[in-house]
Order: sequence, then structure tokens, then C-alpha cells
Amino acid sequence: MLVTTALSVVMLFVLSSLKGSGVEGVREWGQGNAMAVLALLLFASRGVLPDVLSIEGANLLFIASVALMLAGFRRHLGQRVPTRPLLLGGAAAMACLVFFHHGVDSLPMRTVAVSIYHFSVYVAIGRTIPASPEPRLRYPYLFTRRAAFVLGTVHACRGIFYALQVGETLRFLEPAPYNLAFFAIGTLALPALTLGAVMMANARVIRETAYAADHDHLTGAWSRRAFFNFAEHEHARAARIGSSLSLLVFDADHFKRVNDTHGHATGDRVLRDIVIHAQEVIRKIDYCARLGGEEFAVLLPDANHQTAMDVAARLRTALDRSLHLAPSTLPVGYTVSIGVATLAPGETLAELMARADAALYVAKADGRNRVVSAPMPPRLVPVPERREWR
Repeated sequence: MLVTTALSVVMLFVLSSLKGSGVEGVREWGQGNAMAVLALLLFASRGVLPDVLSIEGANLLFIASVALMLAGFRRHLGQRVPTRPLLLGGAAAMACLVFFHHGVDSLPMRTVAVSIYHFSVYVAIGRTIPASPEPRLRYPYLFTRRAAFVLGTVHACRGIFYALQVGETLRFLEPAPYNLAFFAIGTLALPALTLGAVMMANARVIRETAYAADHDHLTGAWSRRAFFNFAEHEHARAARIGSSLSLLVFDADHFKRVNDTHGHATGDRVLRDIVIHAQEVIRKIDYCARLGGEEFAVLLPDANHQTAMDVAARLRTALDRSLHLAPSTLPVGYTVSIGVATLAPGETLAELMARADAALYVAKADGRNRVVSAPMPPRLVPVPERREWR
């Protein structure tokens, strides 16, 4: 019990380090571990302190601790906390415990009552955690889910075993292997679940940090850094297997006028609206990124020039939110100009980007709200090496 108490204290310090992370559930997990520490100390004081503290008090704190763990997992996953069932179940368990202590003194029945409650809560924790999380969260989620179901199974076995011992004379912490095994697993439950909770919280923080680094904070599109990482990867792939790769570069026409006339808040709404409608047009394998200001790019893997022109035409139509077509949520309409370029053999990524930019400038110069295709670069013919014969 003292070792388990020390583990719970360590987990309490670890959870305290996550308080400023903004991760939901950390507060409940911390409170649960704090109560578990007090409960274990009261259990260990059996025979020193009055029974009302070492039995009723200790079990009440331990029941509250596992309930708080469930509440923490539910909050962490954005689910409603079943406050009423937890309170009613805890009250029923405590009523049975008090009756089988002061009414009919029976350690086996007290153990059965508490085991039923713990079994229910651990199974509820296991069912709360999704069985098929996204890849980045898979290990901590599956670890915690399986740990909860294992602990629930152990408590079910414990309840059944002690139900069969009704009528026998048993002592608390009787040095029998089965008693010590059940008690050890029961006291290790909170540290095991807290370890899973910490891993889940850490994975959530890493995922959110990675998302913030890879996505534009205003529009939710891919960031410039992430876009060029994708572009370099797709460029190398296209050069390796000879597949097509196309690029669209576009921006909002007269965007400075929108900001100056309607304010930057409206300009921000226009940028978000552009990304929303652009993502409705492109494929799932395409990459839409905000390169800076009002300039965006869409990378089209495995798309030849005709496909890229078709996508650009649909994109221009979808983003023609001129005044008579402006959605009611926007006080202003807008249009975009698009430059299209397709990777030529031997062309670098920088050269592809430069051609798409040049096509965008032509679209702007030609009146805006249009698509312009960049001409393919002339094929470079290698000059034969000159040799002098002597």
C-alpha cells in the first residue's frame, strides 16, 4: 500500500505539470489521485485509527477517486459526465458497506459491494475510450482501454470469489495469496489508469502542437512550411516514377480594398470562406495551403495539365462570391485569380512555383477573376561536349 501510495503521489506530480496545457480531464484525474492517496493511507492505518475512518472513510475516498477518473476521461473526450449514475452507484455501495459492517459484520459482502461498483466504473472507462482512434493517439488510447477492461475483469472475479466466501471468517489483509493478489491489483488500478491518462494527455498535446505547426491558425489550411514539405515529397515522387504534378496559385482580387473598406475582421472571414469552398472542390489527396496574406496554393499530385485546368475552372467558379452571390454570412463578395502550372521533365520545384506565380500575375493583369495557364518551359537540349583531337 505504501508503494502504491508513492506511485499515486508521483502521478499526482506528473498531472500537476499538465495543468497549464489546457487539456480537459487533468483536474479530475489529479483530484482522483489525491483522494486515492488519502484512501490508501487510511487503509494502511487499519487498527490504529477508528474503523469508521479506515473502513468507511477509506472506501468512500476510493469510490470517489475512481468516479473522478471516469469523469476525467469523459471530459477529456468531450463526453457528458454521468454524474447521477455515479452518485447513485456510490451511495448504494456505501450503504451496503455500512450495513455489512455495523448491521451484519461481513468482510466478504463488503468486498462484493465495493467490487461491483469498481467493476462498473472500470468497464465504463473502457467503453468511453474509442476502440479505433486516429493513428497518432492509437497506443495511449488502446493501452488505457485495455487496462480498464482488465481491471474491470479482475474486480468481477474478486466479487465472485468473495461472494463464494460468505459465511467464512476472513480478516482484512489476511496473508493468503488470493487476498494479497486481489488487494494489490485493486490498489494498483489508479496508478495504471493515471499512466494511461497521462499518455493520452501527452498525445493530445503533441497532436495539437503538430496541428498548430502544420496549419494556418486563421483559415485551417496547411501552413506554408507544411505545404513545401508536401511539395518536395510529391516532386521527388513525380521525378522518381514519372507521374504528373500540377500546381495552382491563386489569391483574392482587390483584397486590400476589402480590408480598407470593411475592416480586417471581414477580410479574415473572406480568407476563411476561401478555404472552406476550396476544400469542397479539390480531392482529398490534394493540398490546399495559405502561403501568406491572401495568397493560396493547391498542389495536385497525379494530375496532368488538363485535369489541373478543369480543377482551376471549378475552383474559380466556386470562389466567385461576387456581391450578388455573396453568402449571407459575408457582408462583401469576392473573386479570385488563378495561375496553373504542370511540372515539366527535369523542372525543379522552385521553377514550377515561379511559372505558376507568373501565370497568376498575367491573370491579374488581364482583368482578374480568371484562370491562366503557364506555358511549358522549352526543353533543354544538352550541348555535346566539345573535344579536340590531336
